[in-house]
Amino acid sequence: LHSLQQQGNEIDTFGIGTHLVTCQNQPALGCVYKLVSFDGHPRIKLSQEIKKVSIPGKKRVYRLFGRAGFPLADLMLLDEEVLLHGAPKPGIKAMCRHPLDPTKRVNCTPTHVVELLQCVWDGKPTMDPAVPSINEIRSKCMQDLASLRHDHIRHLNPTPYKVSLSCELFEMMYDIWRKEAPILELD
Repeated sequence: LHSLQQQGNEIDTFGIGTHLVTCQNQPALGCVYKLVSFDGHPRIKLSQEIKKVSIPGKKRVYRLFGRAGFPLADLMLLDEEVLLHGAPKPGIKAMCRHPLDPTKRVNCTPTHVVELLQCVWDGKPTMDPAVPSINEIRSKCMQDLASLRHDHIRHLNPTPYKVSLSCELFEMMYDIWRKEAPILELD
Protein backbone atom coordinates (compact mmCIF):
# COMPACT_ATOMS: atom_id res chain seq x y z
CA LEU A 1 0.00 0.00 0.00
CA HIS A 2 2.84 2.35 0.87
CA SER A 3 4.49 1.66 -2.49
CA LEU A 4 1.23 2.28 -4.37
CA GLN A 5 0.80 5.61 -2.59
CA GLN A 6 4.39 6.65 -3.41
CA GLN A 7 3.92 5.79 -7.09
CA GLY A 8 0.88 8.01 -7.38
CA ASN A 9 -2.40 6.46 -8.45
CA GLU A 10 -6.15 6.95 -8.68
CA ILE A 11 -6.90 4.64 -5.73
CA ASP A 12 -8.68 6.51 -2.95
CA THR A 13 -9.90 3.59 -0.83
CA PHE A 14 -8.25 0.42 0.43
CA GLY A 15 -10.17 -2.49 1.94
CA ILE A 16 -8.27 -4.49 4.53
CA GLY A 17 -9.84 -7.07 6.76
CA THR A 18 -10.63 -10.66 7.61
CA HIS A 19 -13.76 -10.79 5.45
CA LEU A 20 -11.68 -10.08 2.35
CA VAL A 21 -9.55 -13.21 2.86
CA THR A 22 -11.84 -15.63 4.73
CA CYS A 23 -15.33 -16.95 4.23
CA GLN A 24 -17.97 -15.25 6.42
CA ASN A 25 -19.50 -18.68 7.09
CA GLN A 26 -16.21 -19.75 8.69
CA PRO A 27 -15.20 -16.71 10.75
CA ALA A 28 -11.67 -16.31 12.00
CA LEU A 29 -10.50 -15.19 15.42
CA GLY A 30 -7.78 -12.57 14.93
CA CYS A 31 -5.39 -13.76 17.62
CA VAL A 32 -2.95 -16.53 18.46
CA TYR A 33 -2.41 -18.04 21.90
CA LYS A 34 0.78 -19.96 22.60
CA LEU A 35 1.22 -21.67 25.93
CA VAL A 36 4.74 -21.04 27.30
CA SER A 37 4.32 -22.45 30.81
CA PHE A 38 1.96 -24.93 32.45
CA ASP A 39 1.82 -25.56 36.19
CA GLY A 40 5.17 -23.78 36.57
CA HIS A 41 6.89 -25.87 33.89
CA PRO A 42 8.08 -24.27 30.64
CA ARG A 43 6.40 -25.51 27.47
CA ILE A 44 7.36 -25.14 23.81
CA LYS A 45 5.29 -25.20 20.63
CA LEU A 46 7.18 -27.01 17.88
CA SER A 47 6.44 -26.53 14.20
CA GLN A 48 7.78 -27.50 10.78
CA GLU A 49 8.08 -23.74 10.21
CA ILE A 50 10.90 -22.64 12.51
CA LYS A 51 9.54 -19.09 12.85
CA LYS A 52 6.42 -20.54 14.53
CA VAL A 53 8.36 -22.21 17.37
CA SER A 54 7.50 -20.55 20.68
CA ILE A 55 10.00 -19.43 23.30
CA PRO A 56 9.18 -21.29 26.53
CA GLY A 57 8.95 -20.09 30.10
CA LYS A 58 7.89 -17.01 32.03
CA LYS A 59 10.05 -14.16 30.78
CA ARG A 60 11.10 -10.58 31.44
CA VAL A 61 12.03 -8.34 28.51
CA TYR A 62 14.48 -5.44 28.56
CA ARG A 63 15.36 -2.85 25.91
CA LEU A 64 19.10 -2.19 25.77
CA PHE A 65 20.13 1.29 24.56
CA GLY A 66 23.53 2.16 23.10
CA ARG A 67 25.78 5.22 23.31
CA ALA A 68 23.95 7.01 20.48
CA GLY A 69 20.69 6.79 22.45
CA PHE A 70 19.02 4.28 20.12
CA PRO A 71 17.85 0.80 21.17
CA LEU A 72 20.41 -1.90 20.33
CA ALA A 73 18.22 -4.94 21.05
CA ASP A 74 15.43 -6.30 23.20
CA LEU A 75 16.69 -9.03 25.51
CA MET A 76 14.44 -11.75 26.96
CA LEU A 77 15.46 -13.44 30.21
CA LEU A 78 13.75 -16.08 32.31
CA ASP A 79 11.85 -14.59 35.25
CA GLU A 80 13.79 -16.77 37.72
CA GLU A 81 17.06 -15.73 36.05
CA VAL A 82 16.26 -12.08 36.86
CA LEU A 83 15.27 -13.02 40.42
CA LEU A 84 18.61 -14.84 40.94
CA HIS A 85 21.06 -12.61 39.05
CA GLY A 86 19.19 -9.35 38.51
CA ALA A 87 18.22 -7.44 35.38
CA PRO A 88 20.70 -6.25 32.75
CA LYS A 89 22.57 -3.17 33.97
CA PRO A 90 24.05 -0.16 32.18
CA GLY A 91 27.80 -0.56 31.59
CA ILE A 92 27.68 -4.36 32.08
CA LYS A 93 28.14 -6.56 29.00
CA ALA A 94 25.17 -8.83 28.16
CA MET A 95 25.32 -11.75 25.72
CA CYS A 96 22.38 -11.65 23.27
CA ARG A 97 21.55 -14.89 21.43
CA HIS A 98 19.38 -15.11 18.30
CA PRO A 99 16.30 -17.17 19.24
CA LEU A 100 16.39 -19.45 16.18
CA ASP A 101 19.97 -19.35 14.86
CA PRO A 102 22.57 -20.76 17.28
CA THR A 103 25.41 -19.24 15.24
CA LYS A 104 24.19 -15.65 15.76
CA ARG A 105 25.15 -13.96 19.02
CA VAL A 106 26.40 -10.55 20.07
CA ASN A 107 27.66 -8.83 23.23
CA CYS A 108 25.82 -5.62 24.12
CA THR A 109 27.05 -3.12 26.68
CA PRO A 110 24.02 -0.88 27.22
CA THR A 111 24.22 2.70 28.47
CA HIS A 112 20.55 2.56 29.48
CA VAL A 113 18.14 -0.34 30.19
CA VAL A 114 14.32 -0.26 30.25
CA GLU A 115 12.05 -3.12 31.32
CA LEU A 116 9.34 -3.48 28.67
CA LEU A 117 6.66 -5.75 30.14
CA GLN A 118 4.35 -4.60 32.89
CA CYS A 119 1.65 -6.83 34.33
CA VAL A 120 -1.66 -4.99 34.23
CA TRP A 121 -3.88 -7.94 35.10
CA ASP A 122 -2.96 -11.27 36.71
CA GLY A 123 -6.44 -12.81 36.59
CA LYS A 124 -7.44 -11.55 40.03
CA PRO A 125 -9.98 -8.76 40.60
CA THR A 126 -8.34 -5.36 40.70
CA MET A 127 -9.33 -1.75 41.18
CA ASP A 128 -5.83 -0.50 40.33
CA PRO A 129 -6.07 3.00 38.85
CA ALA A 130 -2.47 2.69 37.55
CA VAL A 131 -3.67 1.00 34.35
CA PRO A 132 -2.93 3.50 31.57
CA SER A 133 -5.66 4.88 29.33
CA ILE A 134 -5.76 4.01 25.64
CA ASN A 135 -4.43 7.50 24.83
CA GLU A 136 -1.50 7.02 27.23
CA ILE A 137 -0.75 3.63 25.65
CA ARG A 138 -0.85 5.17 22.15
CA SER A 139 1.44 8.01 23.23
CA LYS A 140 3.94 5.55 24.75
CA CYS A 141 3.86 3.44 21.58
CA MET A 142 4.53 6.50 19.42
CA GLN A 143 7.45 7.51 21.68
CA ASP A 144 8.90 4.00 21.44
CA LEU A 145 8.64 4.02 17.64
CA ALA A 146 10.29 7.45 17.50
CA SER A 147 13.22 6.12 19.57
CA LEU A 148 14.10 3.50 16.92
CA ARG A 149 16.73 4.12 14.28
CA HIS A 150 15.24 5.17 10.94
CA ASP A 151 16.53 2.05 9.16
CA HIS A 152 14.38 -0.14 11.45
CA ILE A 153 11.13 1.63 10.56
CA ARG A 154 11.59 2.56 6.90
CA HIS A 155 8.98 1.05 4.60
CA LEU A 156 11.37 -0.40 2.02
CA ASN A 157 13.90 -3.02 3.20
CA PRO A 158 13.87 -2.21 6.92
CA THR A 159 16.77 -3.48 9.01
CA PRO A 160 15.46 -6.27 11.27
CA TYR A 161 15.39 -5.22 14.92
CA LYS A 162 17.22 -7.62 17.25
CA VAL A 163 15.04 -9.52 19.70
CA SER A 164 17.39 -11.79 21.63
CA LEU A 165 17.54 -14.41 24.35
CA SER A 166 19.85 -14.58 27.33
CA CYS A 167 22.23 -17.53 27.33
CA GLU A 168 20.24 -19.24 30.09
CA LEU A 169 16.92 -18.87 28.23
CA PHE A 170 18.57 -19.97 24.96
CA GLU A 171 19.99 -23.15 26.57
CA MET A 172 16.70 -23.97 28.32
CA MET A 173 14.75 -23.52 25.07
CA TYR A 174 17.03 -25.84 23.11
CA ASP A 175 17.11 -28.45 25.92
CA ILE A 176 13.30 -28.59 25.87
CA TRP A 177 13.30 -28.60 22.06
CA ARG A 178 15.65 -31.62 21.96
CA LYS A 179 13.54 -33.48 24.55
CA GLU A 180 10.16 -32.71 22.94
CA ALA A 181 10.97 -32.97 19.23
CA PRO A 182 10.02 -36.33 17.79
CA ILE A 183 12.80 -38.35 16.22
CA LEU A 184 11.78 -39.46 12.76
CA GLU A 185 12.34 -43.03 11.63
CA LEU A 186 13.77 -43.80 8.20
CA ASP A 187 13.37 -47.30 6.74
